Amino acid sequence: MAGMLYLVPTPIGNLGDISTRCRETLENADFIAAEDTRVSLKLLNHLGIKKSLVSYYEHNKDFKGEKIVERILAGETCALVSDAGSPAISDPGEDLVKQCAAAGITVCAIPGPCAAITALSISGQATGRFCFEGFLSTAKKSRREHLDSLKKETRTMIFYEAPHKLVNTLEDMAAVFGADRPISLCRELTKLHEEVVRTTLGGAVAKYTENAPKGEFVLIVAGAEPEIEEAPTEDDAAGYLKKLIDSGLSRKDAIKQTAKDLGLPKNVVYDLALNIEE
Repeated sequence: MAGMLYLVPTPIGNLGDISTRCRETLENADFIAAEDTRVSLKLLNHLGIKKSLVSYYEHNKDFKGEKIVERILAGETCALVSDAGSPAISDPGEDLVKQCAAAGITVCAIPGPCAAITALSISGQATGRFCFEGFLSTAKKSRREHLDSLKKETRTMIFYEAPHKLVNTLEDMAAVFGADRPISLCRELTKLHEEVVRTTLGGAVAKYTENAPKGEFVLIVAGAEPEIEEAPTEDDAAGYLKKLIDSGLSRKDAIKQTAKDLGLPKNVVYDLALNIEE
Protein backbone atom coordinates (compact mmCIF):
# COMPACT_ATOMS: atom_id res chain seq x y z
CA MET A 1 0.00 0.00 0.00
CA ALA A 2 1.34 3.43 -0.99
CA GLY A 3 2.26 5.91 1.69
CA MET A 4 1.50 9.65 1.73
CA LEU A 5 3.21 13.01 1.47
CA TYR A 6 2.46 15.48 4.25
CA LEU A 7 3.26 19.18 3.83
CA VAL A 8 4.19 20.37 7.31
CA PRO A 9 4.52 24.14 7.86
CA THR A 10 7.20 25.23 10.32
CA PRO A 11 7.48 28.42 12.39
CA ILE A 12 8.59 31.56 10.54
CA GLY A 13 10.22 32.94 13.66
CA ASN A 14 8.49 31.90 16.86
CA LEU A 15 8.95 28.22 17.71
CA GLY A 16 5.75 28.38 19.75
CA ASP A 17 3.78 28.51 16.50
CA ILE A 18 4.28 24.80 15.76
CA SER A 19 0.89 23.13 16.07
CA THR A 20 0.04 19.88 17.85
CA ARG A 21 -0.94 18.33 14.54
CA CYS A 22 2.35 19.35 12.90
CA ARG A 23 4.29 17.87 15.81
CA GLU A 24 2.34 14.60 15.63
CA THR A 25 2.83 14.35 11.87
CA LEU A 26 6.58 14.80 12.21
CA GLU A 27 6.65 12.17 14.96
CA ASN A 28 4.66 9.64 12.94
CA ALA A 29 6.34 10.10 9.56
CA ASP A 30 8.75 7.45 8.37
CA PHE A 31 11.16 10.14 7.20
CA ILE A 32 11.34 13.91 6.78
CA ALA A 33 12.42 15.70 3.60
CA ALA A 34 13.97 19.05 4.51
CA GLU A 35 15.19 22.06 2.55
CA ASP A 36 18.13 22.42 4.95
CA THR A 37 18.58 19.46 7.29
CA ARG A 38 20.63 21.59 9.72
CA VAL A 39 17.78 24.05 10.18
CA SER A 40 15.19 21.29 10.51
CA LEU A 41 17.37 19.39 12.99
CA LYS A 42 17.25 22.40 15.34
CA LEU A 43 13.44 22.31 15.21
CA LEU A 44 13.31 18.55 15.78
CA ASN A 45 15.68 18.86 18.73
CA HIS A 46 13.45 21.58 20.18
CA LEU A 47 10.46 19.24 19.82
CA GLY A 48 12.37 16.23 21.17
CA ILE A 49 11.85 14.28 17.94
CA LYS A 50 14.41 11.90 16.45
CA LYS A 51 13.69 11.11 12.82
CA SER A 52 15.52 10.25 9.60
CA LEU A 53 16.18 13.41 7.55
CA VAL A 54 16.85 13.61 3.81
CA SER A 55 17.84 16.79 2.02
CA TYR A 56 15.51 18.13 -0.66
CA TYR A 57 16.31 21.55 -2.10
CA GLU A 58 16.46 23.50 -5.36
CA HIS A 59 19.65 21.97 -6.74
CA ASN A 60 18.90 18.29 -6.00
CA LYS A 61 15.09 18.28 -6.28
CA ASP A 62 14.91 16.27 -9.52
CA PHE A 63 17.08 13.37 -8.35
CA LYS A 64 15.91 13.42 -4.73
CA GLY A 65 12.30 13.87 -5.78
CA GLU A 66 12.38 10.58 -7.68
CA LYS A 67 13.89 8.79 -4.68
CA ILE A 68 11.29 10.24 -2.31
CA VAL A 69 8.44 9.22 -4.62
CA GLU A 70 9.85 5.68 -4.82
CA ARG A 71 9.93 5.41 -1.03
CA ILE A 72 6.36 6.68 -0.70
CA LEU A 73 5.12 4.26 -3.36
CA ALA A 74 6.82 1.50 -1.39
CA GLY A 75 4.59 2.38 1.57
CA GLU A 76 6.52 4.98 3.56
CA THR A 77 5.10 8.28 4.78
CA CYS A 78 7.10 11.44 4.13
CA ALA A 79 6.77 14.80 5.90
CA LEU A 80 8.06 17.67 3.78
CA VAL A 81 9.28 20.80 5.57
CA SER A 82 10.90 24.03 4.38
CA ASP A 83 13.27 26.18 6.43
CA ALA A 84 10.30 28.30 7.54
CA GLY A 85 6.65 28.55 6.60
CA SER A 86 4.53 26.42 4.30
CA PRO A 87 6.29 23.98 1.95
CA ALA A 88 5.59 24.31 -1.79
CA ILE A 89 4.91 28.07 -1.56
CA SER A 90 7.77 29.81 -3.40
CA ASP A 91 9.67 26.65 -2.52
CA PRO A 92 11.08 23.57 -4.34
CA GLY A 93 8.41 21.48 -2.63
CA GLU A 94 6.13 22.61 -5.45
CA ASP A 95 7.90 20.15 -7.75
CA LEU A 96 7.66 17.26 -5.29
CA VAL A 97 3.91 17.81 -5.01
CA LYS A 98 3.67 17.65 -8.81
CA GLN A 99 5.69 14.44 -8.91
CA CYS A 100 3.52 12.85 -6.23
CA ALA A 101 0.33 13.95 -7.96
CA ALA A 102 1.56 12.44 -11.23
CA ALA A 103 2.31 9.17 -9.41
CA GLY A 104 -1.14 9.07 -7.81
CA ILE A 105 0.21 9.67 -4.31
CA THR A 106 -2.08 11.37 -1.79
CA VAL A 107 -0.76 14.76 -0.66
CA CYS A 108 -2.04 16.24 2.61
CA ALA A 109 -1.35 19.89 3.49
CA ILE A 110 -1.50 20.84 7.15
CA PRO A 111 -2.46 24.47 7.83
CA GLY A 112 0.10 26.59 9.62
CA PRO A 113 2.55 29.51 9.45
CA CYS A 114 2.91 31.36 6.15
CA ALA A 115 4.86 34.63 5.94
CA ALA A 116 2.81 35.95 3.01
CA ILE A 117 -0.56 35.68 4.75
CA THR A 118 0.83 36.80 8.11
CA ALA A 119 2.24 39.96 6.53
CA LEU A 120 -0.86 40.68 4.46
CA SER A 121 -3.11 40.47 7.51
CA ILE A 122 -1.19 43.18 9.39
CA SER A 123 -0.19 45.32 6.41
CA GLY A 124 -3.13 47.70 6.47
CA GLN A 125 -3.54 47.13 2.71
CA ALA A 126 -6.64 45.76 0.97
CA THR A 127 -6.98 42.01 1.58
CA GLY A 128 -10.10 41.19 -0.44
CA ARG A 129 -8.11 40.40 -3.58
CA PHE A 130 -4.37 39.80 -3.74
CA CYS A 131 -1.69 38.03 -5.75
CA PHE A 132 1.50 36.36 -4.56
CA GLU A 133 4.59 37.13 -6.67
CA GLY A 134 7.27 35.50 -4.50
CA PHE A 135 10.92 36.44 -5.00
CA LEU A 136 11.91 38.75 -7.84
CA SER A 137 14.92 37.92 -10.01
CA THR A 138 18.36 39.10 -8.96
CA ALA A 139 18.94 40.22 -12.56
CA LYS A 140 17.80 43.82 -13.05
CA LYS A 141 16.39 43.22 -16.56
CA SER A 142 14.29 40.23 -15.49
CA ARG A 143 13.19 42.03 -12.32
CA ARG A 144 12.02 45.07 -14.31
CA GLU A 145 10.21 42.86 -16.84
CA HIS A 146 8.38 41.12 -13.98
CA LEU A 147 7.38 44.43 -12.44
CA ASP A 148 6.37 45.91 -15.81
CA SER A 149 3.94 43.01 -16.27
CA LEU A 150 2.26 44.09 -13.01
CA LYS A 151 1.98 47.80 -13.82
CA LYS A 152 -1.81 47.63 -14.23
CA GLU A 153 -2.41 44.97 -11.53
CA THR A 154 -5.23 46.23 -9.31
CA ARG A 155 -4.92 43.52 -6.64
CA THR A 156 -2.67 43.90 -3.60
CA MET A 157 0.72 42.34 -4.44
CA ILE A 158 2.89 40.24 -2.11
CA PHE A 159 6.65 39.85 -2.62
CA TYR A 160 9.45 38.21 -0.65
CA GLU A 161 12.81 39.97 -0.55
CA ALA A 162 16.24 39.54 1.04
CA PRO A 163 17.83 42.54 2.80
CA HIS A 164 20.81 42.85 0.43
CA LYS A 165 18.46 43.19 -2.58
CA LEU A 166 15.81 45.36 -0.94
CA VAL A 167 16.91 48.84 -2.02
CA ASN A 168 17.39 47.82 -5.67
CA THR A 169 13.96 46.20 -5.68
CA LEU A 170 12.31 49.24 -4.09
CA GLU A 171 13.98 51.56 -6.61
CA ASP A 172 12.68 49.46 -9.50
CA MET A 173 9.19 49.31 -7.96
CA ALA A 174 9.14 53.09 -7.56
CA ALA A 175 10.20 53.52 -11.18
CA VAL A 176 7.47 51.18 -12.46
CA PHE A 177 4.58 51.76 -10.03
CA GLY A 178 5.32 55.36 -9.02
CA ALA A 179 7.00 56.74 -5.91
CA ASP A 180 3.66 57.52 -4.26
CA ARG A 181 2.37 53.90 -4.40
CA PRO A 182 1.63 52.64 -0.83
CA ILE A 183 3.72 49.77 0.51
CA SER A 184 3.93 47.91 3.82
CA LEU A 185 7.32 46.38 4.61
CA CYS A 186 7.08 43.54 7.15
CA ARG A 187 10.17 42.06 8.80
CA GLU A 188 11.08 39.80 11.70
CA LEU A 189 7.53 38.43 11.63
CA THR A 190 6.45 36.64 14.85
CA LYS A 191 9.82 37.49 16.45
CA LEU A 192 10.59 39.83 19.34
CA HIS A 193 11.42 42.78 17.07
CA GLU A 194 8.61 42.32 14.55
CA GLU A 195 8.19 45.51 12.51
CA VAL A 196 5.76 46.84 9.94
CA VAL A 197 6.70 50.01 8.06
CA ARG A 198 3.72 51.52 6.25
CA THR A 199 4.87 54.15 3.77
CA THR A 200 5.20 54.82 0.02
CA LEU A 201 7.72 53.33 -2.37
CA GLY A 202 9.55 56.65 -2.48
CA GLY A 203 9.57 56.83 1.32
CA ALA A 204 10.82 53.24 1.56
CA VAL A 205 13.70 53.95 -0.84
CA ALA A 206 14.76 56.94 1.25
CA LYS A 207 14.48 55.06 4.56
CA TYR A 208 16.45 51.98 3.57
CA THR A 209 19.05 53.87 1.55
CA GLU A 210 19.91 55.73 4.75
CA ASN A 211 19.42 52.77 7.11
CA ALA A 212 20.72 49.38 5.96
CA PRO A 213 17.86 46.84 6.01
CA LYS A 214 18.15 43.78 8.24
CA GLY A 215 16.18 40.52 8.18
CA GLU A 216 13.96 38.91 5.57
CA PHE A 217 11.18 41.13 4.22
CA VAL A 218 7.65 40.57 3.00
CA LEU A 219 6.56 43.49 0.82
CA ILE A 220 2.86 44.25 0.54
CA VAL A 221 2.33 46.66 -2.35
CA ALA A 222 -1.00 48.34 -3.07
CA GLY A 223 -2.51 47.57 -6.46
CA ALA A 224 -3.01 50.14 -9.20
CA GLU A 225 -6.15 52.25 -9.27
CA PRO A 226 -8.65 50.71 -11.72
CA GLU A 227 -8.77 52.46 -15.06
CA ILE A 228 -12.09 54.21 -15.66
CA GLU A 229 -13.22 54.08 -19.25
CA GLU A 230 -14.54 57.37 -20.59
CA ALA A 231 -18.06 57.32 -21.95
CA PRO A 232 -18.18 57.54 -25.76
CA THR A 233 -19.00 60.97 -27.19
CA GLU A 234 -21.91 61.54 -29.59
CA ASP A 235 -19.41 61.78 -32.44
CA ASP A 236 -17.90 58.42 -31.44
CA ALA A 237 -21.33 56.80 -31.28
CA ALA A 238 -22.44 58.35 -34.59
CA GLY A 239 -19.28 57.13 -36.32
CA TYR A 240 -19.74 53.61 -34.89
CA LEU A 241 -23.38 53.55 -35.95
CA LYS A 242 -22.61 54.78 -39.50
CA LYS A 243 -19.89 52.14 -39.85
CA LEU A 244 -22.38 49.38 -38.98
CA ILE A 245 -24.98 50.73 -41.40
CA ASP A 246 -22.39 51.07 -44.18
CA SER A 247 -21.36 47.44 -43.54
CA GLY A 248 -24.88 46.32 -44.51
CA LEU A 249 -26.79 46.17 -41.20
CA SER A 250 -30.31 47.50 -41.20
CA ARG A 251 -30.87 50.75 -39.32
CA LYS A 252 -32.81 48.87 -36.61
CA ASP A 253 -30.08 46.28 -36.09
CA ALA A 254 -27.33 48.90 -36.23
CA ILE A 255 -29.08 50.96 -33.53
CA LYS A 256 -29.49 47.86 -31.34
CA GLN A 257 -25.85 46.80 -31.82
CA THR A 258 -24.46 50.28 -31.16
CA ALA A 259 -26.50 50.67 -27.98
CA LYS A 260 -25.27 47.29 -26.75
CA ASP A 261 -21.59 47.72 -27.66
CA LEU A 262 -21.25 51.27 -26.36
CA GLY A 263 -23.59 50.98 -23.39
CA LEU A 264 -25.90 53.75 -24.58
CA PRO A 265 -29.72 54.07 -24.34
CA LYS A 266 -31.47 53.03 -27.56
CA ASN A 267 -33.37 56.32 -27.80
CA VAL A 268 -30.09 58.25 -27.83
CA VAL A 269 -28.72 56.07 -30.64
CA TYR A 270 -32.04 56.35 -32.49
CA ASP A 271 -31.75 60.15 -32.48
CA LEU A 272 -28.21 59.86 -33.82
CA ALA A 273 -29.52 57.62 -36.63
CA LEU A 274 -32.07 60.29 -37.59
CA ASN A 275 -29.30 62.89 -37.73
CA ILE A 276 -27.22 60.64 -39.95
CA GLU A 277 -30.12 60.21 -42.38
CA GLU A 278 -30.71 63.96 -42.47
